[in-house]
Amino acid sequence: METKKEKKFSTDLEILKQEVEITFYKSRGPGGQRKNKKETAVRIYHPPSGITVVATKQRSQAQNKELAFERLQKKLKELNKKKKPRKPTKIPHHIREKILKEKKEHSQKKKLREKVRIEEPSEDQTN
Repeated sequence: METKKEKKFSTDLEILKQEVEITFYKSRGPGGQRKNKKETAVRIYHPPSGITVVATKQRSQAQNKELAFERLQKKLKELNKKKKPRKPTKIPHHIREKILKEKKEHSQKKKLREKVRIEEPSEDQTN
């Protein structure tokens, strides 16, 4: 059984602030002149994990930045969780029967595709 080594990402705020790329832009939607003039929306990109988080909820850039970091921390915590291995289950009896029936039908079709062999009577049978 192969085990994939999962990379753990730090969720510490100080370390995250050094790792991320932050961009600010003008957010869209209702909010009037203040929202249309100022770059209040925040997009945070975390290169080690490839996660991008956006926050445009508030009219304040600082509040959106804080909200984006919270969202990023939440996503990184989810990535850091150890995934439980899948337990294979048995195929139910009626499903197994159905599969076998389909296989049998398929093999019958394939047998019908065979070339028909015409056996010529041998010399022993003609006399």
